[in-house]
Amino acid sequence: MAYLMESTVQQMKNSNNTQNIQQDEYRKLSLSERIGYGLGDFAQNLVFGTVGGFLALYLTTVNAIGTAAAGFIFLFVRIINVFWDPMVGTFVDRHTFKNGKYRPWLLIAGIPLLILAAMLFVPIPAIRGSVPIAFITYFLLDLVYSVVNIPYGSLNASLTRDPESVDKITTTRMMLANIANLLVYTMFPMFIQLAAPKARSLKDTGFFGLKLNMGTYTDASASNAWFGVYMVYMVLGAVALFFCYRLTKERVIATAEQSAKVKAYDLFLELKNNKPLVILGFFFMLAFTFMFFMNTVNGFFNQYTVNHSDWMGAIGLIASIPGIAFPVFWPKLRKIFGKKGFFHFFLGMFVVGEILTWVWSLKGMQDSLFLAYVSTFIKQWGLTSATGFMWALVPEVVSYGEMKSGKRNAAIINAIMGLFFKIGFTLGGAIPLWLLAAYGFNGNAVKQTASALSGINMTAIWIPAALAIVSMIVIALYPLSDKDVEDINKQLDTSRAEAKVTE
Repeated sequence: MAYLMESTVQQMKNSNNTQNIQQDEYRKLSLSERIGYGLGDFAQNLVFGTVGGFLALYLTTVNAIGTAAAGFIFLFVRIINVFWDPMVGTFVDRHTFKNGKYRPWLLIAGIPLLILAAMLFVPIPAIRGSVPIAFITYFLLDLVYSVVNIPYGSLNASLTRDPESVDKITTTRMMLANIANLLVYTMFPMFIQLAAPKARSLKDTGFFGLKLNMGTYTDASASNAWFGVYMVYMVLGAVALFFCYRLTKERVIATAEQSAKVKAYDLFLELKNNKPLVILGFFFMLAFTFMFFMNTVNGFFNQYTVNHSDWMGAIGLIASIPGIAFPVFWPKLRKIFGKKGFFHFFLGMFVVGEILTWVWSLKGMQDSLFLAYVSTFIKQWGLTSATGFMWALVPEVVSYGEMKSGKRNAAIINAIMGLFFKIGFTLGGAIPLWLLAAYGFNGNAVKQTASALSGINMTAIWIPAALAIVSMIVIALYPLSDKDVEDINKQLDTSRAEAKVTE
């Protein structure tokens, strides 16, 4: 009888703990918290979006560093990340601050990140063209970026386990990320050209006949313009990181026992036992490879292939619309197409947009602003949807890993995702520059040879399109269905309730 009573009491405790867990860990997130989390993406896109989209152009023109040398800078720094990111992930998973496990890193590492990013564009004549200075600054920036990005990514899986809220977090963060992209890819080059002193003239911006007095932003004389505009962006980034910290709350976190058990080799165990993680990681790698292939060469394409750098602001505005206005429809489209069908649809759209971009590059079509708008809109709608919604899959991969190992290695898993991301960033940042060098690109020339133009088209259009098709094949192999995720959450509810009883 005593045993039965004890068993009944135990069951009641487990039931109460399960209810408490569901009330907290399955919390429906408020709009302010979703916006707060998304501001972290906004800040990081201001920093790394600008670096990813324009640093190569800046280094090879304004800063007079050779194309091949710039490519090796990107490559070497990314190789270091193979060792650095797992160390960061392990350290973060093992330690907890008074104010949380992940949120404090936004402030601890966020400020050094912004300072180092600004130093990349410091207009000091004595260090112009210095490969060692550019390498050291970019190297330190990349190390600190991991200490911000890995905890920030881990925070995503710690806010809630409610599937609907996870989808809403993803749409909100991507909307804010793409608002930052609007500032980066649309306004940043325009602001620099407005401040650039050389060869100033009244130019058509592509904004429905709007003409502005703009200079050349690929000349050494534009160095002060680059730095001044970027400093404004860094201030905005600092404010956004602060509000990300203030407006979010960690609810789904590892217990003290789980944190103590975290080991460096857990990374290898996750890679071995977490099949969804590996497949999603390869998808991340391919997606970021073709994204940064395109972003790295975008400035070259507009400057030399279609000869309309003055349109970059208007085209960038068109490119930003799908990522800002349409993420709200992602959850509905996911239900219509299914998880995998969603990615196939939008990756296919990206390929169609790249083909239209090729049509725009043909002789006689380069002055068609309408074609520039249409090709960019379709391409970016596909790109932002596919590469944006994939972040919604990371929390379920973290939960799957917890079910398999008994450890909630959110930071380690995000470090692994970061590795795949940075491999893609490396390939997409370094290989295009080497290809341009191989095709004979000359950063000091006003006009490029036919061979160099072919190299720009290859890296901006055809390689990204081919990699998008490969990505469609990879995501088809992703094994977790919505029913699988629901079952995983039920198992975790039970195990967490039991753990609370023993505490």
